[in-house]
Amino acid sequence: MDQCAEQVVLVDDAGQPVGTADKIGVHGADTPRHLAFSCYGFDADGRLLVTQRALDKRTFPGFWTNTCCGHPAPGEELAEAVRRRLDHELALVPTDLRLVLPDFSYTAEYAGIVENELCPVFVCRLAGEPRPRADEVAAHQWWPWDRFLDEAADPGSAISPWARLQAPLLRDLVPTSARV
Repeated sequence: MDQCAEQVVLVDDAGQPVGTADKIGVHGADTPRHLAFSCYGFDADGRLLVTQRALDKRTFPGFWTNTCCGHPAPGEELAEAVRRRLDHELALVPTDLRLVLPDFSYTAEYAGIVENELCPVFVCRLAGEPRPRADEVAAHQWWPWDRFLDEAADPGSAISPWARLQAPLLRDLVPTSARV
């Protein structure tokens, strides 16, 4: 999908939709609150697929983060948006997709760009090796869950701010064995 044509759903403080905006214009120094999602995908051995954001992304380039992030289109169900982005970014199809943090919300700033998102969090099982798109993902690795938790807790790591905030909330929701 052409980023210039992509729309995001604007939400109020209660998480209710209040309109839409062009994605390309919504992320700036004064970003309105909008709907997004994060997904954590695990393989059969319980390892988490972490991705490094493409170096030319406008928001948080080069940061390591959870498997996939994105924005649902207006009228699109969140789970369908997760499936769409996993396919688009990594050529992967999730199974056992579950919403685990429906009300997660955050703000973060980097290089003058502010994120201000209501960002429900999903977990899923992934099979096969990703085939990442270079315009989305600079690199990927399969990490043991404990390594991800340790990296997220380390203030000097290059983990995205949303994944850093999500990790302690997921610690007990996603057991070390990472059963999904």
